[in-house]
Amino acid sequence: MTTTTPTASWDDLVAAALLGTERRTPPVAPRPGQDAPSALLDAAALSTVRRRAGLRPAPARPGPGRAPEDPRPALTAAARSRLAMLLADRSAPGRGGPRSAPDLAELLPQWLALANHHGYRVPDALLPALLDAARARTDLRPEALTLGGPRALWLARLNPDWKFALRGTAGRAPTALPEPSGAATGPDDEQRLWEEGLFAERVSLLAAARHRDPAAGLALLSGTWSTERAEDRLMFLDSLRDDLSPSDEPFLEQALSDRSRNVRATAAELLSALPGSALAARMAERSRGCVSLTTDEVPGGESATGGEPATGGLTADKSTAAAWITVRPPDECDSGMQRDGIVPKPPSGRGERSWWLGQLVEATPLDRWSAWFGGRGVAEIVALPVADGWQADLHAAWCRAAVRQRSAEWCRALLGTPAVAPVTAGEAAPAAWRDPAKLLSALPARERAEWVAEFIASHGLSDAFRLLGVCTVPWAEPLGRAVADALDIARDAGSYPWSFSGVMGLAERCLDPAQADRLEVLTAIPDESEGAAPGAGGYWAEAFQRLVGTLRLRAAMQAELEPA
Repeated sequence: MTTTTPTASWDDLVAAALLGTERRTPPVAPRPGQDAPSALLDAAALSTVRRRAGLRPAPARPGPGRAPEDPRPALTAAARSRLAMLLADRSAPGRGGPRSAPDLAELLPQWLALANHHGYRVPDALLPALLDAARARTDLRPEALTLGGPRALWLARLNPDWKFALRGTAGRAPTALPEPSGAATGPDDEQRLWEEGLFAERVSLLAAARHRDPAAGLALLSGTWSTERAEDRLMFLDSLRDDLSPSDEPFLEQALSDRSRNVRATAAELLSALPGSALAARMAERSRGCVSLTTDEVPGGESATGGEPATGGLTADKSTAAAWITVRPPDECDSGMQRDGIVPKPPSGRGERSWWLGQLVEATPLDRWSAWFGGRGVAEIVALPVADGWQADLHAAWCRAAVRQRSAEWCRALLGTPAVAPVTAGEAAPAAWRDPAKLLSALPARERAEWVAEFIASHGLSDAFRLLGVCTVPWAEPLGRAVADALDIARDAGSYPWSFSGVMGLAERCLDPAQADRLEVLTAIPDESEGAAPGAGGYWAEAFQRLVGTLRLRAAMQAELEPA
C-alpha cells in the first residue's frame, strides 16, 4: 500500500503534481514495481478520502422559494411545438442547407412579439431554452423576458448565466417583474420594492407606477434621487419619456443641475419636448435672436436682387414682397445655454457657431416659427430661402426638432414629395434628407407606407432600405406591392439577388403573408436575358421560393397563436 511520509501535506502533494515528479520528489513511498507518478496519484486519492471523512455534516442550505404564479394563458399545443422548433433552430444562420428554406432564427423575434400581443406565457419546460436564446441575442431580450414573465426572473436568480435578465429592462412590460418575496400589492410593498429590489425590478416598478399615476411615480423617484448612481439616474430619467407631462417640469428643471453631464442632457431633451416648458421658452428666445425673417417690398414683381421673385414671396397687386431668412448664430455658449443642455464643444469638423445654432433651433417649439414669420404655414416657411449659406444647418435642425416634437406637419413639409431625388443640386435637399427615415417615423403608418411606396416606384430599392425599416409590419398596400414589383424588375434585369439580400430579408419578415400566393409565379426560374449574369435566374428563383415559404410559415404561426 502506498504511504506518505509523516511530513507530507496536501499542499506538498499538490505542488509535486503541478511541478511533476521529475522536478520534485513526491512525498510518498512507492510500492515495489510502482513508479513515482502512480504513487503520487494514489497518495492524493487516499488523502482526499481522509480529508472528506473528517468533515462533519452541515445543515443544508435552504432551497429556492416557490416560483411565482403566472396567471396568463398557456400556449396552444401547436404554438408550443412551434416555439420549441424555433428555439432548437435559433442557430440557423450560417448552417448548411437549402438556400430556399426559411430562416427560422429570424422568425423567432416575430413569434415572440405575436405571443406577447396575445398575452401568453411561456411553457415552464421551454423557459431555460428561451433564456439561453435571449442570452445569445440581445435583440430578443425585451420580448423574451416579457413572455417569460415573473418566472424568468425567478429562474435567472438561480443561474449566473442568465444574470442579464436582472439588469435594466426599460421598454419591457412592467407587469412581468415580481417583488423578491411576493407581489407588491400596496403602497408599502411598492415602497419596499423600490428601496430593496433589484435594479430591473425598480425600473419596471417606476414604469408601472408612472403609467398608473405619473405624479406618484415621480414622487417615488424623487425620494431616492440624490442617492442613486449616475448611470441609474440616467436610466430612471429616460423611463419618464413615455408618460411625460407638464407636471414633470419642476423635477426636470432640478435635473438640469445634476452632476452628470448625460443626466443633464437627457433632462434638457425631455424639457424641450414640452412646448410649454420654461426651457423651451428660453430656447425660443435665443433662437429668435439668431433666426429672423427679412422682407423687401419690390415694385413690378422683381426681387430685391433682380431677376425672378424669391421662393415663398407674396404677391399683391403690382408689388412683390421678397422674403428670406437671415441667420446670425450665437457668438458664445454661455453658462445659461450650457445649463439648458447646449453642448459647447462641437464634433470634429463642425464649426462652433453652427453647432450651437443647431441645438438652439432643435429645442425651440415649432409653433413659434409661424408667429415669427408673419403667420406663414409650415410649407411656406420651409420653402423660404436662407441667406449666407445657412440653409443646410437650419433645415437639419428643423428636421431634428420635428422628430423630437413628433410634428407630422413639419416632417411632411421637410420630406417633400417622394418623387424628388433625395440629393439634388439645391442646397436644401441634403439638410432635409439628412435622415428621412426619422422624419417618416412621425407620420401616420398608412401615410408612411404610401410615401415609401412612391419613393420606391421613383428611385428603386437601392436607397430605400432604411425607409422600409420604419414602416409598420406587416407592410400595408401599396408598399408591399411596390417592393415585390421592384424585386421583380431587378430579377428581369438579370442582376444577382445578393445586392438585394437586405431588402429580401426585410420582405420575408415584413410583407403581408397574404402576398404569398401572388408571389408564387416568381419562384420559377426565368429565361436568362441577354447580358444577364450567368446563373442569376436560378438564384432569384431560390430567393423567391424562400420568400414565399417564409410568408406561408408566418401565416401558420399567426393562426397557431390566435385564441381559440
